[in-house]
Amino acid sequence: MKISTKGRYAVRLMLDLAMNDSGAPIRLKDAARRQEISEKYLEQIISILNKAGYVRSIRGPQGGYILKNRPKDYTVGMILRLTEGSLAPVDCVEMEKGMCDRENDCVTRIIWTKLNDAINDVVDNITLEDLVEWQNAKANDYVI
Repeated sequence: MKISTKGRYAVRLMLDLAMNDSGAPIRLKDAARRQEISEKYLEQIISILNKAGYVRSIRGPQGGYILKNRPKDYTVGMILRLTEGSLAPVDCVEMEKGMCDRENDCVTRIIWTKLNDAINDVVDNITLEDLVEWQNAKANDYVI
């Protein structure tokens, strides 16, 4: 499984909104500059996040975007599934029990199930708040 730029940039955009939350809306142009991502591409991504209710759009000259909820309320898994769809490494682990004809005889399905569980365990247990804390720690981790 490979995460596309859309998924990676969505996580970066949500992190940018969380890191720069001063109570005022954040202009997409500013986030694009900070993240070094095309503003046009971020417009597509923010549209997805807005429709899902992850961000709130504020119109007008001082408008922009803010997170609808607190950073601790978003997991990386939520953001990736919204932009990427399923994170399952193969289709058979997404299927309901009994949907695959080889389910009872396919020993390799054990590998794919374990891999799927590991992926979900990681992305569903890292919040946007965790990323903010890690980013702040990284920014403060310097040597003179």
